[in-house]
Amino acid sequence: MQHVTLNNGVEMPLVGFGVYQIPAEDTERAVSEALAAGYRLLDTAAAYGNEEAVGRAVKSSGIAREELFVTTKLWVQDAPAQDNTRRAFATSLTKLGLDHVDLYLMHQPFGDVYGQWRAMEALNREGLAKAIGVANFYPDRLIDLIVNNEITPQINQIETHPFFQRTTDQDLMREHGVQIQSWGGFAEGRNGLFTNPLLAEIGKQYGKSVAQVVLRWLTQRGVITIPKTVRAERMAENVDVFGFELTDEQMAQIATLDTGSSLFFDHHDPEMVTWLAGRRLDS
Repeated sequence: MQHVTLNNGVEMPLVGFGVYQIPAEDTERAVSEALAAGYRLLDTAAAYGNEEAVGRAVKSSGIAREELFVTTKLWVQDAPAQDNTRRAFATSLTKLGLDHVDLYLMHQPFGDVYGQWRAMEALNREGLAKAIGVANFYPDRLIDLIVNNEITPQINQIETHPFFQRTTDQDLMREHGVQIQSWGGFAEGRNGLFTNPLLAEIGKQYGKSVAQVVLRWLTQRGVITIPKTVRAERMAENVDVFGFELTDEQMAQIATLDTGSSLFFDHHDPEMVTWLAGRRLDS
């Protein structure tokens, strides 16, 4: 495994295991198999409804806590945001069965972002969240958060895949010391990703799958990735991406696949903003 060093000195694996859309009843098994396959970065969220299952898998793994890197995420909070953020964090920590998380992310750039971030800054100073960051922040929102607060986010987790490559966003993040992390690295198979002729041909040259080519492309760019699968053989395949290197020409060829727009949803769309900002979790 390769690692990146965040702007506060914390080391984070480049490849992890994501549990988005894995049902809670399947999550414990999937995470246990991922840990057995060598993953040490686990990515969940309060909104996923499977933090408890992740926690059970961590506990039963027998792996030392310091060897693991556990991420969870804060959903949009009602006022008073600072108090409610601390309560939400405490709930996540209890569900995970941990005394700290390695990374706590603000899941959406909505609600009282500054109140939520101030609470997250306090959690970081207290050592309860070793690193803090954001998700789904476009450049304008990210820079606004940076210039108006004390702690610069360590991470911005955003949609990043061959059809939405975010190179300009990554350049801006790098300039400000923010590490880019991908969600949706496989674009959930949209646009025929797994049968894409270019990616398949590149994979053929190395004896690798399209999935491995995509993950190698991301990690070679320095993008942290968290592929999700419930199949043990795919887990082993997805973590095995450090034994080959794409050429500059191949990286340039993959760059031609960029459409420059999301395949999922637009955080600038008023209807989507209304839905995301208005959603509340049951607990």
